[in-house]
Amino acid sequence: MIPLNHGGLEFEFAIEMKNTLRLHECGSLVQALEFRFVKNMARHPGMDWSEVLIRLEGDPEKLWSLSEMERTGGEPDVVGHDGVTEKIVFMDCSPQTPQGRVSVCYDRAGWESRKDARPQNNAIDMAAGMGIQILTEKEYRELQNLGEFDTKTSSWVITPPDVRKLGGAIFCDRRFGRIFTYHNGPQSYFGVRGFRGSVKI
Repeated sequence: MIPLNHGGLEFEFAIEMKNTLRLHECGSLVQALEFRFVKNMARHPGMDWSEVLIRLEGDPEKLWSLSEMERTGGEPDVVGHDGVTEKIVFMDCSPQTPQGRVSVCYDRAGWESRKDARPQNNAIDMAAGMGIQILTEKEYRELQNLGEFDTKTSSWVITPPDVRKLGGAIFCDRRFGRIFTYHNGPQSYFGVRGFRGSVKI
């Protein structure tokens, strides 16, 4: 059990799994999340940080996933509640696509199809390893209602099965005040394209 004191309240993070956080990592992460939460209240009006903290205390594995989002430059923040499960939803809210996740193909099949110059990873496997979900196009557009993201970069989004079956993969960005959806081969990768993810707690 890892104790964390916050505003006089004691919270314990029972991190006893393969993916763990050291005490100082846990404390600094929670502080960063709280600072971002308070600074950007327009993303989650009417929500209270204490509710978020209680959810984090109850799900240490998701806390680790948030640390991975933070480590790779995603700047995760609360964007609301899931309408079905009522879970709190975190999404990557970095102004541009997370820099620790760029230059990746869309999925493993796309990665394997490259005969040379393969990147180190692909978006689908990387997200799974982080314990997060890549945003769908719908979620991406909802995020864009909360700010202006990917004005200089782009992000892979979950490709519908029918499109993927035909050999395509989709990504989105924001240009000229509009949100655009495009397609590429899943084997493609660029230094200005990564992916954004979400975690529900």
